[in-house]
Amino acid sequence: MTAAVEATGLVKRYKQVTALDGLDLYVPEGTVLGLLGPNGAGKTTAVSILATLLRPDGGSAMVAGSDVVKSPSRVRRRIGLSGQFAAVDEHLTGFENLDMIGRLYHLRRDAARIRARELLDRFDLAEAADRPVKTYSGGMRRRLDLAGAIVAEPPVLFLDEPTTGLDPRGRTEMWGVIRALVGKGTTLLLTTQYLEEADQLADDIVVIDHGRAIAHGTADELKARVGGERIELTVTSLDAIGPARGILARFCGGEDRVKQRSRTLSAPLNGGAPVFRALLGEIEAAGVAVYDIGMRRPTLDDVFLALTGHPAQQSEDAEAEEVTP
Repeated sequence: MTAAVEATGLVKRYKQVTALDGLDLYVPEGTVLGLLGPNGAGKTTAVSILATLLRPDGGSAMVAGSDVVKSPSRVRRRIGLSGQFAAVDEHLTGFENLDMIGRLYHLRRDAARIRARELLDRFDLAEAADRPVKTYSGGMRRRLDLAGAIVAEPPVLFLDEPTTGLDPRGRTEMWGVIRALVGKGTTLLLTTQYLEEADQLADDIVVIDHGRAIAHGTADELKARVGGERIELTVTSLDAIGPARGILARFCGGEDRVKQRSRTLSAPLNGGAPVFRALLGEIEAAGVAVYDIGMRRPTLDDVFLALTGHPAQQSEDAEAEEVTP
């Protein structure tokens, strides 16, 4: 497949900090790549280089067939970018923001106005079109920012943590908007801290830590490396830990796979609902007093713990010192 985005050995340093340390990326046309990692992993630095906002200190990158260093103007004409924070003018209305962006892309006056109204409808902002953006909710601002990123219908779109700061409802709404864009054939590179978000939206996922790719695969492949779904069980007393641990060990493949934190035990559990029901039956039959029990999907911390031996945490480097032009 033809690559819409291809990066080889990207390096970026800030003083004594190496934000990117030889990062490789490949995004075929019409697909979604999720760039997954904690704050400071290098995600925003990578997007800034691919969007021509930063120059790499090493390596190379091609976006939409053009070199990001040698032909930045050609790249900019072919991309859309939505950053972590909505880049909208809060003193203008939603319509005025999109109309202005259209004119900056050299659309004719009538064409810019038509495109603005079309996008306001598409992003469910038509009723608020003529209100100042300072009256918008966080979710509305994010949708307006995303609308601005696609005014010129770019074939390649970069979304840097598009659901940052949104509540669960706003996040779900944004996922729907992104799916609609991808359904029209847009190539998307999405950065996120949430495994669930990458799972929902990405065809392929690259996990990065300290500027390096530490894993690459589909959501199912990554989950398999972590151990799939996990069961968490909290017992009512310390006396119940031993019997509960024994039952979990039989279902999850061994005592060494059961983790304990105070009165809470957790372990990987494959097989879905039927296996979960069988485990519940054994716990009840053994008379183990349980305060809480449930299944949960792997989190970003689970992925990082499995891949690196440490949980995902904000690095004290990289984007903390980054200054985007």
